[in-house]
Amino acid sequence: MKAAGSLTSNLEPHSKVKRYRHLFGPVNSRRLGLSLGVDLVPYKYCPLNCVYCEVQSTTHLITVRNEYIPIDEILEELDHFLTSRPPLDYITFSGAGEPTLNIGFGRVVKHIKSRYPEYKLALLTNGTLLHDPVVKAEALPCDLVLPSLDSATQRGYEIINRPQKDLLVQELIASLIAFRQEYKGEMWLEVFIIAGINDSQEELIALSRAISQIRPDKVQLNALDRPGAEEWVQAAPLSLLQEIKAFFQTQFTTPVEIIAKAAAHLEYEGSADMLAQIASTLQRRPSTAEDLAITLGTHINEVSKLLRELNTAGKIEHKREERGVFYLWKA
Repeated sequence: MKAAGSLTSNLEPHSKVKRYRHLFGPVNSRRLGLSLGVDLVPYKYCPLNCVYCEVQSTTHLITVRNEYIPIDEILEELDHFLTSRPPLDYITFSGAGEPTLNIGFGRVVKHIKSRYPEYKLALLTNGTLLHDPVVKAEALPCDLVLPSLDSATQRGYEIINRPQKDLLVQELIASLIAFRQEYKGEMWLEVFIIAGINDSQEELIALSRAISQIRPDKVQLNALDRPGAEEWVQAAPLSLLQEIKAFFQTQFTTPVEIIAKAAAHLEYEGSADMLAQIASTLQRRPSTAEDLAITLGTHINEVSKLLRELNTAGKIEHKREERGVFYLWKA
């Protein structure tokens, strides 16, 4: 269902009635249009600990599936939000961790497809669990799957993605190939470029071979535009991304596009207002990122990104306490 009308007017009734713990947005995404996000796992539960992650390092490096967030809670929030059939381009499984880790992922997919068939489903995934036949079957009904593959060598995979110790990049590639063979929807493969790590001839040739076998509908080149989990990670210049795009286009016929955005651009439309609200809150009392997300009625991903901007600007400091990391405004 295509987005139409005023975003503010569409959201206003929902925001007045209920604040959501497991839904975020809708936000205008540069890739997905007007997207309602669904969080299926707690903050930073993931099989990878990517050096470029914009929402800090993984705290729970796991591959075991479980009902990390009660599915009944998620379905209740979805039913409440979707009851008025608001206009959306996608309902997106994403958030601050790997969504397929929740053992109830398939149940949520079935619920939306059966009750709200007019909505398209998008899955943002690192693909690490697609080797599991159950996970693969649960993901097949999604209209758009956006997996990532940043390196096709084990060395590059371990440097960039820092996977849980049992994960091998060749198994990831094999699972993406197998999934693509059965999957009838759109697949957009994201490749995150880090200069000096995965831009060598060896790395690019290995990636191009893997992409040729996976056969996605589109390859999207991305690069850092906010501080990542590790300070040494720098934004790849546009000229490098253009060179890599040109090289890939000589290796396979799949369309390649550059989706990296300028570092100064803020995707979240309310970022300036949100920064002011965070500043106002921290000037009154120390808060965790989770506290701020609940107080402001937004997603922890957005809060974490803006906290990083304030930290880089020297406006805040942080202190680890028993309940977590508290952010304090500098006097």
